[in-house]
Amino acid sequence: MTVTWIVVPGLAETPEEFSRLVELLPDEDLRVIDPWRTPIASDVDALRAAAGVRPDAEIGLIGHSIGGLAALRWALTRPLEVTRLVLVDSSLTSETGWRAFYPGTRGDRAVRAVARFLGRVGVPQLLGPALRRLIVRLGSTSNHDLLSKATAKARYGEATSWLLFWDELASSWELAAEVAKLTAGPVSTIAPTTLLVATGGTSRPTAKSWLAGQQRLATTLGGTVKVLPNSAHLVHLDRPDAIAMAVHRTAS
Repeated sequence: MTVTWIVVPGLAETPEEFSRLVELLPDEDLRVIDPWRTPIASDVDALRAAAGVRPDAEIGLIGHSIGGLAALRWALTRPLEVTRLVLVDSSLTSETGWRAFYPGTRGDRAVRAVARFLGRVGVPQLLGPALRRLIVRLGSTSNHDLLSKATAKARYGEATSWLLFWDELASSWELAAEVAKLTAGPVSTIAPTTLLVATGGTSRPTAKSWLAGQQRLATTLGGTVKVLPNSAHLVHLDRPDAIAMAVHRTAS
């Protein structure tokens, strides 16, 4: 049976920026979830529906950043469904944030109120595209954004875009705590797993501790680690070829 590969992007990412990965895997059934339509921290059934896969599909997952946590939860809770797993500079289960700002708390409500106000007065429209450029500049070594100016403006300049970013971030903390519980004991059944770890660019100052955390996760999952010293966090912009190679290696 052909594997359906599903990309689960990270915070504030778009399907368009994974276009080079799609081009490198022309023979694969590759689908990219749109976080702007389906929050990454949504339950597995919602993510599955967003990808539009058949009920009997054999699934491979590619999860980047907080999307790595979502992919890992999917693989751990549906081990018979997910047969391949590639974690791309995945967030770690220790990244559980600040409980005072968890969804539904007073802190969360305060941040959401500020985000709504900024949206109403047009701040995202004014600064959104610049924020996107800053994210790419800090998050990649290539500094090559695959989004057109129009797409960046449409995505990052919407009145509700910054509220969406906050919702994703706050929800990712709860997701990290959930996955931490799933990996607290021995993981007996999980798909063959490859972890790609970026240690270049702005990732370099914390590379040692970041790599150590990724190696501990790999040990828990029985996975293999591939270090990418020439890539920063946005691996799909810097090294889409490394992701494509991991897909082929994991599938073999």
